[in-house]
Amino acid sequence: MSLTEELQTSCSATWNAVTQHQFCRELSDGTLADSRMAAYLVQDYTFLDNFVRLAASAIAHAPTLQDSIPLAQFLAVVTGPENTYFHRSFEALAVTEQDWKEPELWPATQGFQAIMTEARLSGSYSRMIAVLVVAEWSYLEWATPFHPAPETLPFYLAEWITLHAGPEFEGLVAYLRGQLEAAWPTLDAEEKEAVTDIFHRTVSLEKAFFDTALTP
Repeated sequence: MSLTEELQTSCSATWNAVTQHQFCRELSDGTLADSRMAAYLVQDYTFLDNFVRLAASAIAHAPTLQDSIPLAQFLAVVTGPENTYFHRSFEALAVTEQDWKEPELWPATQGFQAIMTEARLSGSYSRMIAVLVVAEWSYLEWATPFHPAPETLPFYLAEWITLHAGPEFEGLVAYLRGQLEAAWPTLDAEEKEAVTDIFHRTVSLEKAFFDTALTP
């Protein structure tokens, strides 16, 4: 069992609750209410700034140029096609500019903002990558069974699945997991404990975020 598999297994109940969440099932079969998807996307969009800063910091702390390239390429997707997807979806779901620019943040959203900032300011490449591993790997796992998305789904549901599944996204997740696994043997006991802790807390925040997204 690889290091990332061990980390996943060590919080398997929460991990499975995320990757098999009712929110994801309803999104994927088209039964999710538009109001729920709109609220979810508004909150998720607030992560973009902190996510870009976290990923950029991880790129800056990567051991070599080669280690940094896949994440740099992914940033281009996040700030390009994914950013455009959000704006198209807001328009389709009748979300006003004020609504997505100045939302009232959920506690889970605030927690995610805080943990991304914590990882970025830690100066620890392994902690930064651990947060990114959870964020991307958990989405790959829930989205993959529903990929390709049915053509009957509205684009704001179908494209959210497409953005988080398929060979390119699988490659990104494999790269992130590989980065954490390569760094692990170089870490002392204290840092290994810190990485494990931030991995577990990020998984818990993913569950809290989906739980809140289903709340009427």
